[in-house]
Amino acid sequence: MWGLLDPERPEAVEAIARAQRAGVRVVMITGDHAATAQAIARRAGISGDDGLTLTGEQLDGLSDEGLADQIEDVTVFARVSPQHKHRIVKALQSVGNVVGMTGDGVNDAPALRQADIGIAMGRTGTEVAREAADMVLADDNFATIVEAMERGRVIFSNLRRAVFFLVTTNLGEILTLTAAIVFDLPLPLTAVMILWVNLVTDGMCTIPLGLEPGHPGVMKRPPRDPKEGVIDRLTLTRIVGLAPIIAIGTLGHFVYALENGSYEHARTIAFTTLVAFEWFRALSTRSQDETFFQIGPFTNRWLLAGIGAAAVLQAIVIHWPPAQAAFHTTPLSMVEWLRCLAVASSVFIIDELVKALRAWWKARQAVMA
Repeated sequence: MWGLLDPERPEAVEAIARAQRAGVRVVMITGDHAATAQAIARRAGISGDDGLTLTGEQLDGLSDEGLADQIEDVTVFARVSPQHKHRIVKALQSVGNVVGMTGDGVNDAPALRQADIGIAMGRTGTEVAREAADMVLADDNFATIVEAMERGRVIFSNLRRAVFFLVTTNLGEILTLTAAIVFDLPLPLTAVMILWVNLVTDGMCTIPLGLEPGHPGVMKRPPRDPKEGVIDRLTLTRIVGLAPIIAIGTLGHFVYALENGSYEHARTIAFTTLVAFEWFRALSTRSQDETFFQIGPFTNRWLLAGIGAAAVLQAIVIHWPPAQAAFHTTPLSMVEWLRCLAVASSVFIIDELVKALRAWWKARQAVMA
């Protein structure tokens, strides 16, 4: 009596668990016998004892509507042909799923092409399968797919952070200048100052935000809606809520300084306050859901270095005579610097408090449910 065993890879089992925690449903499609497929699916964590299995013969007896009605409950498809794979992918898509399909044979090409993300094997896959696929695994390892998912989420999150930071910044500047015109006040910023904020300060903060490492909860969130843009509802809400804080703080500090000193000095105060707002904004931009201290103050050292460099350059612009002549600035005392930082920190404090309150509310709702 001979026994043959093709065991699942240990890293694949862990990858499947990570994918499921990320809200991704894993389905097995195989030509093996149903009993064999069910045993492997249980060991790999794809299917539980109550998981539904359909064979190719049963698929042939189902209409497209009947298959669509059952498709969400099926975890294993056994004794299937390549033609069945194409039909399974279409049925999954028909009920609103975004489908990623793996395959290596010539006959897998239609299913790979039909899937939203076709994934071919780079080592054992045929040339036809690789041409039909959107992604090719160089190591033929399922764990690589999950790693790619994680990196994709990190990249998209970093893109959203950068856009959120820049849009909030520019809207805050627009509101500041518009309010000054509406209330018939002297302009709190010169064109050179605005260029400095947009090119130097924002650049020093935006690039490190694009290098933000993945947060621990990145693979515990459900997949986002494919129709969702870079600026989602939460991001838009934060933009609308935080930009006025920047404008009010900058313009209010400018008016206070204008009443107690010269116009040039008040403009320097407004300029420094706006720049400091950008430093604090960069710190709170690192996460939409977690506070700055939950994700770790030192997990993005590039951002801290960027803010530090921006602070040094700002001090040069304020206190170095040649830069003072170019930017029309005046020196600030230590008390004035601290006052600028205190006003600017308001955007960080408010944003972090809102995150904490939102997390508390979600936890409370979960307990009540």
